Amino acid sequence: MRLRIVMLVVAASSLVLVSFLVPLALVLRTLAADRAVSSATDVAQWMAPLAVTLRAENLRLAVTQANAQNTATPVTVFLPGGTEMGAPAPRSAAVRLAALQRRSFTTSTPDGVEVLVAVQGLPAGTAVVRTFVPDAQLRHGVTRAWLLLGGVGLGLLVLSVAVADQLARSLVRPLAGVARASDRLAAGDLSARAEVAGPPEVRRAGAGLNRLARGIGELLVHERETVADLSHRLRTPMTALRIDAESLRDDAERAQLLAGLYTMERTIDEVIREARRPARVGPGHRCDATEVVAERAAFWLPLAEDTERAMTVELADGELPVRVSAEDLGACMDILLENVFAHTPDGAALAIRLSRRAGGGAWLVVADDGPGFPGADATERGRSSGGSTGLGLDIARRIAESSGGTMTIGRSVSGGGSVTVGLGPVGGPADGERRHRRTRHGPPAYPYAGGGPGASGNGSAEPASSFWSDSFWSDYG
Repeated sequence: MRLRIVMLVVAASSLVLVSFLVPLALVLRTLAADRAVSSATDVAQWMAPLAVTLRAENLRLAVTQANAQNTATPVTVFLPGGTEMGAPAPRSAAVRLAALQRRSFTTSTPDGVEVLVAVQGLPAGTAVVRTFVPDAQLRHGVTRAWLLLGGVGLGLLVLSVAVADQLARSLVRPLAGVARASDRLAAGDLSARAEVAGPPEVRRAGAGLNRLARGIGELLVHERETVADLSHRLRTPMTALRIDAESLRDDAERAQLLAGLYTMERTIDEVIREARRPARVGPGHRCDATEVVAERAAFWLPLAEDTERAMTVELADGELPVRVSAEDLGACMDILLENVFAHTPDGAALAIRLSRRAGGGAWLVVADDGPGFPGADATERGRSSGGSTGLGLDIARRIAESSGGTMTIGRSVSGGGSVTVGLGPVGGPADGERRHRRTRHGPPAYPYAGGGPGASGNGSAEPASSFWSDSFWSDYG
């Protein structure tokens, strides 16, 4: 924008200067020619009376003196009878015409301008006084005047560029501040504010952006408090359930119900804390994906054993940093595994694999040997064909995309479900630069069997169901 403003001012200034300086230059050239011709005419008219009153010797002396004083415009006197005095010059047709018609005039020649003055009163006829103005004298001082005009025009153009640059700076600087503030807001920094400066229109834009940022922050605070309040309301029925559970006579049933209630209370407390916590997405969040995936897989392993599922876990060797917080990655793992346990029959095998991405980050694949995903888009928020809220996979997708990665769902070779989560590397692209890729039929994963390197689960070498494919890792790993 700054360059465009400067170029616009340069174009307008150039048009103004050209429209002003070109006519002025032409006028100066005309004035110089008129001044030279007028000076030569004065000399010729001054010599005309002398041609009548002086004798030939005195006239020749006067003409010689005049030529000595005015070398730029030589004077020649043509007397009747063919006598010529002064600077040598041919008796041209114009000279003969002036003598014949007894009139004075000015005529142009290839080399300059002739000024002819007819002198009457001589006994032998009409004499002609001729002064010649060469082209160099007609243009005398014009080149210097044009250079001066060009310098003035160039100086004015440079001055206009400097003024335009300062004007553009005063416009662009506040606009750049507004753009930076909007970029920070888009990246999740709700504390970003634009400086209210510049022209009135820019100040209104900055003030509007600041009001929008404050409104977004207030709405988010309101939403978090609302979620926390709604979660807190669950404490009342939980207390009633605890009282009922403590009144049970069977010790085993009472302990089991109290343990479940304790888990629910801890979950509610976690929901309240999460609701009150500011947004976590940002370039400063990272975790070791290997550690988080191993911890969540170990958490779900007892349930897999209780439901007679063959569970295989394969993890990348060493630390695997990704651009997502440990809490979010753990939540993503819980969502994917909970979907497997909730929507596949008991005994259906599942597998988890965590590997390194070629460009940094990680691939997390969770596959099962169940019925697979329904026809509707399982990642569409609020839609579910399995009786759930329809939010789980959408949350997992948003966690993946907030790290600069993607989430792909599809079917395994055996027909079960397969979810591939790409996690961005630490220092990777921001949320606005991520690529959205959600396909209904994603690529299958790799074959697994329990007890392999890096595996955990039942420790056996069960083939379970061969629903993983090596071709997947040629594309993704």
